[in-house]
Amino acid sequence: MDSINLEAVRDEDFLRTVEKESGQNLSRCYQCGKCTAGCPCGPAYDMQVSQVMRAIQLGDKQAVFEAASPWLCVSCSTCTARCPNEIDVARVMDTVRHMNRREGGKHPTLNAFWDSFLKTVRLSGRAYELGVMALYMLRTGKVLTDMDLAPRIMPKRKLPFVPHVIRGKAAVGRIFKRFHDLRMDG
Repeated sequence: MDSINLEAVRDEDFLRTVEKESGQNLSRCYQCGKCTAGCPCGPAYDMQVSQVMRAIQLGDKQAVFEAASPWLCVSCSTCTARCPNEIDVARVMDTVRHMNRREGGKHPTLNAFWDSFLKTVRLSGRAYELGVMALYMLRTGKVLTDMDLAPRIMPKRKLPFVPHVIRGKAAVGRIFKRFHDLRMDG
């Protein structure tokens, strides 16, 4: 994305909703670019962090929701640490991702990974790496991807065939239920 589409239809509530859900005052962002300069994922972004922040300020929900950048954010918080106005930029990116997903937005590859990861956490109370990989491969149709790594990985016994179920699995289940209930109410 080269620039923000100033002709786009503005969503007047978008900025207010992002601010409310993230707990951040985005009017404090004056586009210094420190978030973008420090972002380790920036080279992969189609819309830089400062551009995402500006699009939110302008109410350009479409541009933000169409960008891959919020999905690619690893929440390392480098942007947050560099912000001179103490805006938790990583939280804003996370909020945008959740809002987008709640409204049915999807990033084809990352959603498949996210859904696979969350399913294994829901089932065993923790991430089950082999299960995440298998579900991801099935969801994306990339069944033979990285199969050449199996002979080197499997002897190290880092990927157990059976998931380890944690003692607090019921508590994790309650978190998923609470999230599901919140989505149904909102």
